[in-house]
Amino acid sequence: MISPKFKIQQLAIKQVLGYLRKDPEKNLPKVVSWLRKFDTENLYSAQYDMVDEYLKDQNNNWTKLMCNLVNNVDPNIVETVFTNFLLNASIKGWSVVAQSKEKYGYETPFTILVDPTTACNKKCIGCWAADYNKALNLSYEESDKLFNDGKELGIYFYIMTGGEPLVRKNDILKLAKKHNDCVFMFFTNGTLIDQKFCEDLIEVGNLVPTISVEGFDDATDDRRGKGSWNDIMRAMDLMKSNRIPFGFSTCFTTANCDSVLSEEFIDLMMDKGAYFSWYFTFMPIGCKTDTSLMANPDQREKLYRTIRGWRENKAIFNMDFWHDAEYVGGCVAGGRRYCHINANGDVEPCVFCHYSNANIKEVSLFEALGQPLFREYQKNQPFNCNQFRPCPILDNAPKIAEMVKKSGAKSTEFIDPEDVDDLCKKTINYGLTWAKRAEPLWKENVESKNKGKLVYEKEVDKNDVLE
Repeated sequence: MISPKFKIQQLAIKQVLGYLRKDPEKNLPKVVSWLRKFDTENLYSAQYDMVDEYLKDQNNNWTKLMCNLVNNVDPNIVETVFTNFLLNASIKGWSVVAQSKEKYGYETPFTILVDPTTACNKKCIGCWAADYNKALNLSYEESDKLFNDGKELGIYFYIMTGGEPLVRKNDILKLAKKHNDCVFMFFTNGTLIDQKFCEDLIEVGNLVPTISVEGFDDATDDRRGKGSWNDIMRAMDLMKSNRIPFGFSTCFTTANCDSVLSEEFIDLMMDKGAYFSWYFTFMPIGCKTDTSLMANPDQREKLYRTIRGWRENKAIFNMDFWHDAEYVGGCVAGGRRYCHINANGDVEPCVFCHYSNANIKEVSLFEALGQPLFREYQKNQPFNCNQFRPCPILDNAPKIAEMVKKSGAKSTEFIDPEDVDDLCKKTINYGLTWAKRAEPLWKENVESKNKGKLVYEKEVDKNDVLE
C-alpha cells in the first residue's frame, strides 16, 4: 500500500522533473534545494552541498551529464528511476536500514546483487561463472520473496548478474513490473537486447542495463568470443536510439589496461550513449583461474589516476570499484553496504567472495544477513586504514582466511570448491606488492584533500568578509 505522503512526494518529483526539462541548464541548481525538502532527516546534507557546488557551473562536466540525462532519456525512465532511487532506496529505505542496525546490531545493505541464473550464452575467459553449473536458477517465486523481504528491511535497489540475466528476460520484466517501487540494474553481454526488449524497458521504467565490454574489438572478442564486439555495438546503438540509459562495465586486466583507459575508448563509450561505467579489477577466483591477468601496481595506479582525471573532464559517471573505497569508508561487502546472492541461494559477502553460512532457500533474508561470516566482516571493517587497499581478498589476504575460519563458512563454488588458504596463496604476495605503491598514493591523496579543504575554508572566510 502506497502511503499518502509517498504519493505527494511522487507527484512533487514529477513536477520538479517537468520544470527541469523546460530549461535544464538554468533550473538544475534550483532542483537541489527542492530535493533537500524530501530528506526530512538530513541523511544526505553533505552530498547535496557537493552536488549544489558542482551544478552552479554550467560548463561543469557533471552539469553536462545531468542535462544529457534530462534531454535524451525517455521521460518515464527518468521519472521512475529518479523517484525510486531517491525516495525509496536513498531516503525511506536508508532510514529503515539505520533503524535496523540500532535494533539488531548488524548492518542491512543498501543494495543486493543477485544472480537469477547461472546459465549464459558465453564462456568468457577469467569469468568465475564460466565454470558454474548451468542448471542453477532462482525461481520467480524465490526472487519475488527476496524482493518483498528486502523491502521490509529498507532495500529498494537490486543489481542482477549471473550467468547472463537476460536468459531469464521474461521473469525479470515480470518482477520489475510487480516491484515497481524498486530500481533494478543488470549486467549483460548485450546479445539478447532487441527492439522488443527496449520497448519493454521503456514501459517498466525501473530496469537499467550495464553492458560488459573488455576494450575494443580484438580484446572483447578474445575474451568473450568472436562477434561479441559487434553484438555490443548493436545493443548500444539500439538503446541510444530508444532513449534508454545504460552504462558499461569492464574487467581491468594486464591484457586490456591500456585499451580500456584510453581517451579513444571512453570517448567511444560516451558517443555510443553510456551514462556511467564500472571498472572492476580482475580477481583470481576459482581453482583454475589465470593469475597472470591480475593488474600490476603500475596498472592499478594508472587506473586510479585515469578515472580521477576523467571525472574532471568527461560527462560520464565513472566508478572505480577498488580505489573509490574512500568514499564509502572501505570495503562495502558482508552486508555493510551490499552482499551477493548466487543462483543457488547462497548469501555471500561479495560477488568475488564465494563463502557463506546461509542460504535464502533455508533461512529468511533477515537471518542470512546476520550470519557469522557477515558479522566477522563488519567487525573487521575497514580492513585497512589505507582505503586504496580495501579488499580482504586482494589487498589484505590473511583477513579473508581468518574470517572464513572463525565463522565456519563453507565454499559456495558449485564445481570445484576452493579452500580459502589456497585463495590467499594466490593473492598475499600481490597484496604486499601493491601495498608499497598504495602507501605513497594514499598519502598524496590525503594531503591533496587537506589542501583543498584549506583553500575552500579560505574562500568561505573571504566571502563572509565581503558580505
